[in-house]
Amino acid sequence: MHPTPISTCRIVFWSAIKLIALGFLWFTEPVQAQVQPSNSIPQTQRNRQVLEKEKKQNLEKMSQIRTILKQTATEKQASLGQLKALDQQIQTQSKQINLLNKDLRLTDAEIAELRQASTKLTLDLNKLKSEYGSMIYAADKRRQQVNPLGFLFASDNFNQLVARYRYLRQYSDARQSQVRQMNNVQVMLQGKQKATQHKRLEQKNTIGAKVNETKKLETLKVEKNDVVKELSKKEFELQTELAESRRAINRLEAMITRIIAREAKERADREARERAERERLARAEAARKAAERKRAEDAIAAAEKAGEKPAPADVAKVERPAEPEPTAKKPDERRDNNLNDEETALASSFTASRAHLPWPVTKGFISDHFGRKPHPVLKGIFVENQGIDIQTNAGENVRTVYDGVVQDITNIPGMNNVVAIQHGDYFTLYAKLKSVSVRVGQRVKARESIGTVATDKDGVSEIQFQIWKEFTKLNPESWLTPR
Repeated sequence: MHPTPISTCRIVFWSAIKLIALGFLWFTEPVQAQVQPSNSIPQTQRNRQVLEKEKKQNLEKMSQIRTILKQTATEKQASLGQLKALDQQIQTQSKQINLLNKDLRLTDAEIAELRQASTKLTLDLNKLKSEYGSMIYAADKRRQQVNPLGFLFASDNFNQLVARYRYLRQYSDARQSQVRQMNNVQVMLQGKQKATQHKRLEQKNTIGAKVNETKKLETLKVEKNDVVKELSKKEFELQTELAESRRAINRLEAMITRIIAREAKERADREARERAERERLARAEAARKAAERKRAEDAIAAAEKAGEKPAPADVAKVERPAEPEPTAKKPDERRDNNLNDEETALASSFTASRAHLPWPVTKGFISDHFGRKPHPVLKGIFVENQGIDIQTNAGENVRTVYDGVVQDITNIPGMNNVVAIQHGDYFTLYAKLKSVSVRVGQRVKARESIGTVATDKDGVSEIQFQIWKEFTKLNPESWLTPR
């Protein structure tokens, strides 16, 4: 039994529907997988952003150290300041090499990701081509069996004709979209391949930069050894300088402890006066209420004696329970360390600013860290820094790191001018200043200039910066914004 033209058209009709549906499935899956944008940033891209920021910061620090070291090196004689600057330059140079190694590892990961993406795109492209070939083959086979015009005109009515035309049109659009998708994937694949080549070039440049930075590091180490050798010949001078430095440090510590003790005593005296006043007022109020109660009792007794009814107000005063003897609150129940409300708020906000305080100079590097450490030249000798030393440019402005009140300004041999600023129960100390532009008792704001840095006989421009909480020395590095 031979199929009728109508049954043949129906077979072709349903085959076309299946092909259209299959074509849409083949078409949409690769598109969603490859073209749909992603809101998430790949981990390697986030790592790259962090690394580039670190490299930029380290390069800026290296540039500052080179500039400051150049100023110090203009002096004919080697100095400890020059040696400290060289140490910091060696540290930043070593960090730069480590960052370049990290860069190489990250580039390897990026290239691996690009390869993986290229492989996936290649597979998708091959799949799209295979699917497209199958669609063309199936369409050509159906075209040989049934003419599309016959398929259309075999419709039972006009609505069916329009529906069949739409199906055929959708199938044609699906084939064209498949072609566009293959072109898009091809373009993306070429982009990944170009990106891979670019990353390989970057990797080659990074290797070259690493070699150059390593050579610079070796040169710096040789220069440092030369400075150490030259300084070692001046042991007597270094011993003398060390003794003078220790005397200056002791004077500085005596100054700040005297200021802190004075402020603590003033706060304690103020709290004692306020407590005494509160107690006096409480006693006066208790005496007033007792006298008022006694007058009410006398009035009630007089009324009862006269056979009259006592006044309700007098009765209420007598029946009210007697208040206990007032006792003053302990100072720590009101506020810590006898601070008033303003000082408490300032100390609290200072505490919250840990690791976010601005540097006391806009440019510079830490040339000597907080704590006890071996002397850089003298064997078996240890030195202790109660704060940090920051080398900077000559004439650089020195700024306060937080709002506060200037408590003292003095000149200490070996430390030049010194400014002490109070921030609640915190104190910051700025030493080795050439000039001072504030006065005792003045209220200052964060980043406000308080003077300029001094330059010593060796050409080193350096400030000593300390942070105290009451009598406890704190490491300023953990309070300043990281550089």
